[in-house]
Amino acid sequence: MPDLSVVVPVHNERDNIVPLLTEIAAALRGKVDFEIVYVDDLSRDDTLAVLTAAKAQFPELRVLRHVAQSGQSTALRTGIKAARGTWIATLDGDGQNDPADIPKLIAMRDESAKEIKLFAGWRVNRQDSGSKRWASRWANRIRSNLLKDETPDTGCGIKLFERAAFLDLPYFDHMHRYLPALMQRAGWQVKSVPVNHRARGAGVSKYNNLNRALVGISDLRGVAWLIRRSKRTAVEEL
Repeated sequence: MPDLSVVVPVHNERDNIVPLLTEIAAALRGKVDFEIVYVDDLSRDDTLAVLTAAKAQFPELRVLRHVAQSGQSTALRTGIKAARGTWIATLDGDGQNDPADIPKLIAMRDESAKEIKLFAGWRVNRQDSGSKRWASRWANRIRSNLLKDETPDTGCGIKLFERAAFLDLPYFDHMHRYLPALMQRAGWQVKSVPVNHRARGAGVSKYNNLNRALVGISDLRGVAWLIRRSKRTAVEEL
């Protein structure tokens, strides 16, 4: 059984697959027992064919495919449920996250308190357009004020977290953007770690600022409600 599962959701990312797989293998081989779980969210290009062919070059690779397009959060959860590792590292499939940061997150985990179950990437030098950076800055400010999650960058795709802790969280579409608040709601601690960020090398973004804003308003209200309605208590075994 691997110690780490790297989960990557993709939709129409055929030109980014092999370069990212190559980087993941270079970053982790010889350092940790790992597997790579790609989840194809019913791509319309030949992403699935590229992934299937890549299995010959990357024996760590497993490929799952949705039979209906379901979005990034569902693809992540699909991969995490299928994963065999105790800990999960996630990456966006567009190549903007740097797999070389995964060992840094693992090292941070090994020297941190056991109560910290999520190590969230923090893009301190974002390589996105000005409009996307502006929208993200305002969204982070509003979210932080409402949820009090004390996390500067919840939208970064590279994260490291305990699989069991994730699967204990409430599931809903777009939940991946609220993992710090949801982990804290469950009683765990979160640490933000500065990571590298790169410009997209190929393909096009699947999101725009308006869609994110409209969905985010509803999600914020829902997560705030979950936090208000949560109840935790210590348990003793007699």
